[in-house]
Amino acid sequence: MVVGEPLRNGVPTPEEGAALVALAVAVVASRLQGQQPHPGVPESARLRAPGASFVTLERNGHLRGCIGTLDAQRPLYLDVTRNALKAMADPRLPPVTATDWPELAVKVAVLTLPSPIAAADRTELAAVLRPGIDGLILAEGALRATFLPAVWAKLPDPYEFVDALLAKGGWAAWSGGIQAFRYASIDFADHSPRVPLGPVS
Repeated sequence: MVVGEPLRNGVPTPEEGAALVALAVAVVASRLQGQQPHPGVPESARLRAPGASFVTLERNGHLRGCIGTLDAQRPLYLDVTRNALKAMADPRLPPVTATDWPELAVKVAVLTLPSPIAAADRTELAAVLRPGIDGLILAEGALRATFLPAVWAKLPDPYEFVDALLAKGGWAAWSGGIQAFRYASIDFADHSPRVPLGPVS
């Protein structure tokens, strides 16, 4: 599902997205079975090109891990592989285990290139945000934080959205040095239930 902008060059097709989420599922399953994931190189040039992604793991609607990349630093399929592995050990949460697997939902969000938003303060920023569409990055010096467009489902009010992201990033209040960027995400998911995994090798 495309959240935000229409399909454009560099954005995965539904088939490519299905391949990415299948890769994330396979990576998680391999790690839970004590195996080292070895993703094959995809035929799609888009998936081999540099890309930025987030991988979210949920069990019965409860977050079990969410790790991502805001900058395109490596081939997209390898970025998804990396983030799937890191999401299994999200430092904010207990590690994902084989007990989670039968009820685990695996979600992959591919991010478009961020574009700057001209906003002098929190009020101006909230006024130009598009609820349900925009992912938001706030950055100032070493501080940087983001909310994916999916977060609008929990924080539909633009002012609450901005305030929550400020708190997440470690800002006590709006600072004149904060830069804001928006992006869209193209979301793909593979939901539970799942067949239980075999014995750990």
